Amino acid sequence: MRVGTGFDAHRLVAGRKLMLGGVEVAHPRGLEGHSDGDCLVHALCDAMLGAAGEGDMGRHFPSADPRWMNASGASFLERTARIVDARGFTVENVDVTVIAQEPALAPHIDRMRDALARGLALEAERISVKAKSTDGLGTIGRGEGIAAIATVLLSTRE
Repeated sequence: MRVGTGFDAHRLVAGRKLMLGGVEVAHPRGLEGHSDGDCLVHALCDAMLGAAGEGDMGRHFPSADPRWMNASGASFLERTARIVDARGFTVENVDVTVIAQEPALAPHIDRMRDALARGLALEAERISVKAKSTDGLGTIGRGEGIAAIATVLLSTRE
């Protein structure tokens, strides 16, 4: 068994869709980034890659590479799942926390969980997505950005 932890944060900016957990969330601003900025998926990919001994997203999907310009979180998740599988690991469970002051994410949690389950070919019951705010503290509390923390448990295939 191996455990991985991932973190990512992006600034909220005008003129972009807000993508979180592979789901578009209605909001006047979206997450800045070379790709779609989906910090939830990015944190999860880093957790998976780290647990598999494969570094992080920057190693596999460098932002300097034009192939990843505007790439979807779903494509990163599917590619990361293939890397982890090729290393002989199976995802056992996923636990993700999104930290945002706005928008309210509770209405989107089930869709995010289902999207992650599809991307990982995993039962939704093995995935937990939670949303928290900072109650107005710091840059996230001022609505300047969104962050995510992910933990994943991998097992070795026999």
